Amino acid sequence: MAKKATKKVAKKATKKATKKVIKKAPAKKDGGLKIGATAPAFTLLDQDGNKVSLKDFKGHNVVVYFYPRALTPGCTVQACGLRDMEAELAELNIVVLGISGDPVKKLKQFEEKKDLNFLLLSDEDHKVAQAYHSWGLKQFMGREFMGILRQSFFINPQGKIIHIMDKVNTKTHHDDVLNFFKNLE
Repeated sequence: MAKKATKKVAKKATKKATKKVIKKAPAKKDGGLKIGATAPAFTLLDQDGNKVSLKDFKGHNVVVYFYPRALTPGCTVQACGLRDMEAELAELNIVVLGISGDPVKKLKQFEEKKDLNFLLLSDEDHKVAQAYHSWGLKQFMGREFMGILRQSFFINPQGKIIHIMDKVNTKTHHDDVLNFFKNLE
């Protein structure tokens, strides 16, 4: 009986220690992408099932933004803000690529329900999110899990990262994007 009690106490202590380590673990490891680095190449399926590669947009300013899940409140606010800035983004030669772990079918629903006018890309295996260091530990309602971190990467026409937004405000993201590129001129 004493052995069972000892095992229970040891198991509980191990769980507690593991939780502490998880809480202290950084969401993003050091050695992330740096400004001036070449943006990691990728090819993903868009909301229509077409293959889209970053290299397709050489010669354009590109905003690659990672968002957790289609059709959720914060992600919808962020996407609709970018949708509503279509003309202003086009004037600055900016292409928007939204990336999440959602399947193509859900991205199509997102596009149709919210009348989105830019590419949504499916990264179901999270390889692109990992390449951009946008995959990490998250906390929501007391739960900890691995997921896509809300981040944006601004890439110049030569394919170099010129700005990284680690802290994205979904309500002002579209204005933040425009202001950054307007101040480049």
